[in-house]
Amino acid sequence: MSKNVGVKLDPGTTTRVKHLYQNKLNQSEKTTAPLPEKTVSLKEDSIKVSAIPPLFDIPLSGIMKIFLSKGLLVNVNSEIDQETLIEIGKELNVTVEIEDMTSENELGLKTKVMELEETALSEDKDSVESRPPVIAIMGHVDHGKTLLLDKIRQSRVVEGEAGGITQHIGAYQVTSNESVMTFLDTPGHEAFTSLRARGAQVTDIAILVVAADEGIKPQTIEAINHAQVADVPIIVAINKMDKPEADTEKVKQQLSQYNLLAEDWGGETVMVPVSAKTGDGIDSLLEMIHLVSDMQELKAPVSGIAKAVVIESNLSAQKGPIATIIVKAGTLSIGDFFVINGSYGKVRAIINDLGKKIKSLKPGDPGEILGFSEVPEPGSILESKLTEKECKVLVEEFKAQEAAKKPSQKNGCFTRSLILPGRRRQSSRT
Repeated sequence: MSKNVGVKLDPGTTTRVKHLYQNKLNQSEKTTAPLPEKTVSLKEDSIKVSAIPPLFDIPLSGIMKIFLSKGLLVNVNSEIDQETLIEIGKELNVTVEIEDMTSENELGLKTKVMELEETALSEDKDSVESRPPVIAIMGHVDHGKTLLLDKIRQSRVVEGEAGGITQHIGAYQVTSNESVMTFLDTPGHEAFTSLRARGAQVTDIAILVVAADEGIKPQTIEAINHAQVADVPIIVAINKMDKPEADTEKVKQQLSQYNLLAEDWGGETVMVPVSAKTGDGIDSLLEMIHLVSDMQELKAPVSGIAKAVVIESNLSAQKGPIATIIVKAGTLSIGDFFVINGSYGKVRAIINDLGKKIKSLKPGDPGEILGFSEVPEPGSILESKLTEKECKVLVEEFKAQEAAKKPSQKNGCFTRSLILPGRRRQSSRT
């Protein structure tokens, strides 16, 4: 029967084994230790995987490991969206902040509208005529914007048409002193930020409605910012003057903090006390609008290619894709073909703010259009064409250009639904 004979290691071997064991423990601690917190910002809609390591300051191997753990097969050329990047960042203790591009986007629309108007004026000088001013009524919810607009319309519409006043297409026309004006009613609720921004970008004058008894509120400040970014003249309507708590001086003092100094305070901002309830001050407000618009000398060609801006759009169960537009140049008529981004259509019907079907829209005119093949994006530019064939060619060219900007399908663009299959993606509505 043999006995187990113990083998004694020499001191050098013992030391090496201890070092190896300690290194293994240290390595294990390093891999399990939490990564330091970090915050990064992103303003693009998507980012390539190859751009994530320098953004996160983490090796590519660590990034790819997280993708694999999420079941996402990507390579360095794959494009991922903002939501996916946020989820990947959470796994690596990196907070991804999405930069607010609201001002940049607003300037982009403003630039498009200005270029559109300038190009139209240079291409068709012979048919240039004065056009109605486009006026956005802006301000905080419950400060009386819609009531003020209704009072203006009720005092100006032809008798017998009053029943159409409740028709809502987001834009309305009134006649005052034989001059036509187009008004946009931008919702004051905080959920409609993008609509207010578009309203400011396509208008010539902004009417800022402020309640005399409450003063400025969050959406008041936001409306001021939109109008100032758009660089449009601001006329302040100090509303609810019928209330005993009305304090115009307090409102003027608050507005002065946002570079809106009243004329009687030595500034240049027109401020008109009004009451949407009683109608007091409405005539004075309209007079100021006339004065400001006359100084701008607003003109546009009435013939040639029609160009218009989409203010709002939706999918109607009865009518299909519809949109409210404002024509900036030319005349848009029933039967006209048109292109808008990657689609085209034919004008089947035009409905004005009184709910009546009309035959055409001229510069400055608002209307609801039927005939889109798909719901257009608000802020898009609609352009009429002579033939359907011309529209098809332009749409194919547009789609080819857009495809060239995007990564190939095999690289893919991953979304939150791939990472979190249990959660349903919410549809966005502008």
